[in-house]
Amino acid sequence: MSVGTPMTFPGDRVVVLVRQGCHLCDDAVVTIGEVCAQRDIAWSAVDVDTDPELQARYTDHVPVTFVDGEQHSLWFVDRDRLVAALS
Repeated sequence: MSVGTPMTFPGDRVVVLVRQGCHLCDDAVVTIGEVCAQRDIAWSAVDVDTDPELQARYTDHVPVTFVDGEQHSLWFVDRDRLVAALS
């Protein structure tokens, strides 16, 4: 994945990059899960440590949330801002 490549997965409007043991990642996953479930929107969580390219690109800069392929947030997910982006 090169810089500028959208982060998308087939059928998923929201993708969040996470890492095991990251409390901010855990918080982001809960918020995203709730917001997406309320709107019946598909989403994915991807562990950056499972892909060397993602690991090199994002290092400790997780969670990173993408909506429709565009970076939406870094480290924290604002529920209201996510709702607005998905409306």
